[in-house]
Order: sequence, then C-alpha cells, then structure tokens
Amino acid sequence: MLRPLQVIVLVTPLFFLLMALEWWVGRRRGVACYRLNDAMAAVGLGVCSRLTGLFTKLFTTGIYVWAWSTLAPWKLPNNAWWVWVLGMLVYDFCYYWLHRASHEVAFFWASHVVHHQSEDFNLSTALRLTSGGWLGSWLFYLPMALLGFSPLVFVTASLLDLVYQFWVHTRLIGKLGWFDRWLCSPSNHRVHHAANDRYLDRNYGGILMVWDRLFGSFTPEDNVEPIVYGTRKPLRSWNPVWANLEVFAALARDSWHTQAWGDKLRVWLKPPGWRPADVAARFPSAPFELQRPPYDPRFSRAAMFGALALFAVALVLSGVLLWTAHRQAPWVLVGGVALVLACLVLAGRLCSGAPRAARAATLTAESA
Repeated sequence: MLRPLQVIVLVTPLFFLLMALEWWVGRRRGVACYRLNDAMAAVGLGVCSRLTGLFTKLFTTGIYVWAWSTLAPWKLPNNAWWVWVLGMLVYDFCYYWLHRASHEVAFFWASHVVHHQSEDFNLSTALRLTSGGWLGSWLFYLPMALLGFSPLVFVTASLLDLVYQFWVHTRLIGKLGWFDRWLCSPSNHRVHHAANDRYLDRNYGGILMVWDRLFGSFTPEDNVEPIVYGTRKPLRSWNPVWANLEVFAALARDSWHTQAWGDKLRVWLKPPGWRPADVAARFPSAPFELQRPPYDPRFSRAAMFGALALFAVALVLSGVLLWTAHRQAPWVLVGGVALVLACLVLAGRLCSGAPRAARAATLTAESA
C-alpha cells in the first residue's frame, strides 16, 4: 500500500506538467505567469515542507492517534461511505478555522506567511508551503479525532484537501458562476492572496466557500480593482530558511524589546502587524506601499544554470528521501535533508545575483 509521502512523489510530475501547461497558455495569451527565480523558490519551499514532515508527522499524527484512541467516546467505521463524506466536511470545517487563525493570530501567521510571500500567483504558489505548520495546526483537528474519525480518514481527507487546492492557484481561469458561490475557485482564492485593503484576510475555505459565507469572511473578486499579490512586509529573499523564520524572528525581536511583560506575550497572540507602542516608536516599520515593484534581482546566465542544476539535485534527492523514508536510518534522513536544504539555499543565493547587486535591487525597489 502506498504511503501518503509516496503519493506526493507520484503526483509531483503531474504538478510540473500542469505548471508547464499554465506557462504555455499564459504565453499564448500574452500573460507573464512565471518568473524562474520565484517559481524555484516556491517549489523549493514545498520540498522543505514535505521533508520537515519526515520529522514532525510522528508528532502531529501521533497526537491525533492518541486523542482518537484515548479520548473519543466512539469510533466511526471506515467501511461506511457516509463516514468518508462527513469526514471530508468536518476536515474542511476544521481547516477553515485553522486558516482563519493563521491570518488573525500572529503566532500562526508567522508559519502561514510562507504561502503568501510570492508576489506572483500561479500553480507553483500552491506548492509554497510552510515548514512550521506542525507547531500548532494539530490543535484545530482534535475535534475531528474526538468525533471518532479514524486516522485513516483524517490523513486521506488532509491529502485530498491539499491536492484540491493546487488548481485554484492560477490567474488564467476566470470566474465560474455558481461554482464561485459555493466552492473554493481560482477567483475566490486570488482574493485570498491579495494585499489590497478590500480583499485582505478573506476567503479561507479549502474546498467549500460555505464556511466563509456562514461566518462573514467571503468577498468576491472585483474586476474593477486588480489584485496585488504578496504580503504587506515583502520577504525580498529566495532563501527558504529565512522565508520560514522571517516573521518568527520579527516577533521575537519585538517581544524582547518591549518593556511591558504583557506585551511580550501579546506580540504572539494579537493580529499580524500589531506591535507594542514602545517598540513601534523605537523601531518604526516602513510604510506599506501597495504598488511596489516585485523583488526580482538580476542574475547572470551562468548563475541561472547553476541554480537550475542545484534545484534539480534537490528535487531528485528529495524524491528519493520521501519515497524511501520509512526504511532509512535517522542519520541518513538528517544528512539527506541537510544536503537538499544546502542546494536550495545556494540556488536561491545564485538567483539573488551578487550580494551588492541584490542589496541594490532591494533598496531601489523600496525607494521607488
């Protein structure tokens, strides 16, 4: 029987095929869907997320199994069709609240921000996943365990929910009428990735938009106001490690510098962007500019080929690790993951050009 990580390895070529199709269709329509540096960074972050799961799934799935086996007052059967249908609905409901908390609580946003850092929006963005979700996401799925849904139903629902969300990350599919009203669609999810005021923090549903309509977080896409993608504090880096740590580091700095003990905790629990008054006065943030040039430092052709070679090595090695993880010694997994991460960090550095050039590009963009 195939394991979930092996399923991901098998569907990965399909993801790349669909990304190639999206690039080709976009080119035919005169729409620049992809930038090589951004797409490699997005896929690389997806690789990091899956590899991190090799060490954290035992923790997150273990908690679910423990809660289901110990605390659930009953166990729902796996051989009843209605259990699977209801399980998908319950999972999507739990996902909605996790996703909403990931935008409304700074601690959860520090992890989820990885998915929103891209200033492009295409199918590669769907693969831009956090490596830190294990820190708190399991909390939101405990109700599903307590209702008696087996770990098999939970893992299957999570995989289906994740795969479904791949196709909604595109600018090439327009509005879909009644489908947009009830289900997560490309139009609805474009709104979710927007930095515009009117769209900010909306449309959290993974598969269904019903939850957003019920709890007041639904906003339709308006063709009058074009969507600007990315975060309000741009990452401006292709480094996958920094992408995962950037907001955690900023929260830790604010927590350290504030004088009020209560604010040291509130920094992590308030909505993203909230800062203690004394810290904001000492270390003011740069003003938010909606219309800003994307981070796109120049790099040579040699750097491009070098980055592509490192990226290819990382992809192949990560595929081998994910496929064989269940029979590898821990030291092999640690060494393999370290090598993949080194390849991705070096590839990101090459895509950033020379350090001075990358810094100049960042300063130019910020002053524009």
